[in-house]
Amino acid sequence: MTSKSSLNADLHCHSVVSDGTLTPEQLAERAYSNGVRLWALTDHDELGGQERARAAASSLGMDYLSGVEISVTWMGQTIHIVGLGIDAAHAGILEGLRRTREGRGNRAQQMAEQLLKAGIPGAYEGALHFAGNHELISRTHFARFLVEQGVCRDTDQVFKNYLVEDKPGYVPHLWATLDDAVAWIKGAGGVAVIAHPGRYKLSAMQMDELYKHFKEIGGMAIEVITGSHSPNQYQTYGKIAQHYGFLASRGSDFHDPEESYIDLGALPHLPDHLTPVWSLFH
Repeated sequence: MTSKSSLNADLHCHSVVSDGTLTPEQLAERAYSNGVRLWALTDHDELGGQERARAAASSLGMDYLSGVEISVTWMGQTIHIVGLGIDAAHAGILEGLRRTREGRGNRAQQMAEQLLKAGIPGAYEGALHFAGNHELISRTHFARFLVEQGVCRDTDQVFKNYLVEDKPGYVPHLWATLDDAVAWIKGAGGVAVIAHPGRYKLSAMQMDELYKHFKEIGGMAIEVITGSHSPNQYQTYGKIAQHYGFLASRGSDFHDPEESYIDLGALPHLPDHLTPVWSLFH
């Protein structure tokens, strides 16, 4: 495995085990055929697809890092922390993720009740239909139901009119703490990465506090090149990685061939002046 920035590494994507639409095996094949040579499956709060993903990658001759994306509540907002290179059988992270998943069912019922009041019946059952893992029922599954019902033309429109703050179907959820998430990842031998920092509605001062605290507790990297970042944000977060001394990660955040911003392996390479997070696993 090389540590060069030009390596086609895709270290963020989702399978049917969380809120993606492809199996771990299908993702592995898609990644490899798109030129990915180092891959990680990072399902939300769940490690159930890791053995399948690793076996599929191995059969293709593609290097693999086990991964997860943990939902965290920080300053009243949801942020995501990716863990890479973890021991997917580690008891501490498995128990932590189990506790994080527990609240999703009640939240989903409340979301469905709100949508019913807005004139949309059957949303809970409809969302479950799209959830490969019922423990991980999420806003994405509700969004796919709303598209199927013709309420919205696509999931982008859903997240403008429903399931977001001050719109029908929005129910906040208290996730893991940042300290817990990083501790679980480190305890399982992995590296903690702030996912898609450009997506968070936090002030510059709040983001500064996030970066500093994340580093203090052992966080080591941020995603610089990711599906929801613009080219300008690639530069912005590259500078932030350098300023705070973070390693740089790269991942498409691929969920589905139709919904995702960008395909597996199709991102620009990391800039040469940044140190890739995969250099730790060389």
